[in-house]
Amino acid sequence: MQEKHDSAPPGLWSERFAEPVTERVARFTASVEFDKRLAPFDIRGSLAHARMLHAIGIVSASELAAIEQGMRRIESEIERGEFAWSIADEDVHLNIEKRLTALIGDAGKKLHTARSRNDQVATDIRLYLRAAIDDIRALISALQSRLLDLAEHHVDVIMPGFTHLQVAQPVSFGHHLLAYFEMLKRDSERLTDCRKRVNQLPLGAAALAGTSYPIDRSRVATELGFDGVCENSLDAVSDRDFAIEFCACAALLMTHLSRFSEELILWMNPRFGFIELADRHCTGSSIMPQKKNPDVPELVRGKTGRVNGHLVALLTLMKAQPLAYNKDNQEDKEPLFDAVDTLQATLAVFADMLSGLRVNADAMRAAAREGYATATDLADYLVKKGLPFRDAHAAVAKAVRVAAESRHDLSDLPLNQLKQFSALIENDVYAVLTLEGSLTSRDHIGGTAPNRVRAAIIKARASLDSLPR
Repeated sequence: MQEKHDSAPPGLWSERFAEPVTERVARFTASVEFDKRLAPFDIRGSLAHARMLHAIGIVSASELAAIEQGMRRIESEIERGEFAWSIADEDVHLNIEKRLTALIGDAGKKLHTARSRNDQVATDIRLYLRAAIDDIRALISALQSRLLDLAEHHVDVIMPGFTHLQVAQPVSFGHHLLAYFEMLKRDSERLTDCRKRVNQLPLGAAALAGTSYPIDRSRVATELGFDGVCENSLDAVSDRDFAIEFCACAALLMTHLSRFSEELILWMNPRFGFIELADRHCTGSSIMPQKKNPDVPELVRGKTGRVNGHLVALLTLMKAQPLAYNKDNQEDKEPLFDAVDTLQATLAVFADMLSGLRVNADAMRAAAREGYATATDLADYLVKKGLPFRDAHAAVAKAVRVAAESRHDLSDLPLNQLKQFSALIENDVYAVLTLEGSLTSRDHIGGTAPNRVRAAIIKARASLDSLPR
């Protein structure tokens, strides 16, 4: 198919070229269809820049007033969906600048003094990502709160803990849920730390080398709420490591939610029957009327690969770029935006899903009685009686083999049979072999004893309450 050579409308730099770009090139290089979401941040950054230009005498008071009035109108047009976005103007920055100039004349043309689209877009992305991180951390806190509510109601519910997906030891279901609380806590901490590196102002770096105008970068940073300024102009405009770091945090967070989703999917299977998800979070089958499919956790599991892919995409985008800015960096936005959107949507739906989760405590308890979950407790009992651990381990292994052959639980074996494995076993062993006895014995920080789980929930709630709002 032959390329259509109709010319696109001339750009702001068209005087340099003998011919305009073709429509195909204009479409290929334009970013406005996706970077227009940066508009509120672009306007905010431009206003701070304009006020700084006024402070150093480049923009007059009347010109500043016109810029502020024009930007307010543009912001209103965008909010109402009345702004006419144009691919011919390539990106969000030029679209807004062209509209501003149409509204207020030459004052609008002064706004780009002492800056480049290179430092402008870097500033916009950092403002956008800072706000996104704040929103995501709030969503994490909401999900953690739901987890704590669920854990608090199920401290005394006993389930099998697994290793290798085989029954290992009994644990409190509340304790199991708190494991995900801790993962999410670290995820939130990583995002908080990432935010510090996001929150540095690139504006003032201009295209790559700074500017000859007597700008006041610190003034702009303070107005925009940045912690400081990027110290090297080349680095300020060219690197996207802050976006890569965010995507790494997002990938870890999604991985934690994917692990939780996998458990929910397994637990909902009738072979487990541990939980039931509310109908509003499931779908049916087009052919099998009995089906109730856990679509939400399945999609969370699937979307994790999507976010992981965005991390790899950004790493690959940056790996071969020489300093300073290159057009490649236009490709940073779609992966970043989608990672943010996916994370926000996932956290919100996950919290809602947990609110409708119902627990089958009887099924969990029955499963905990399978697989000889208290075998380690019997070994510990013998050690406390003076038997070396390796000897205790061997004795209990024999007891498990005999119990398995007769299809009995260890607690069902009579005392005279248990004593065949060790003369140290006395009648008090049965207290050790109960599920409740197993849980209660693990009475230390981080253990699954119910009183420790309740204390952990209290501590976790306090940590949430202490977070900045």
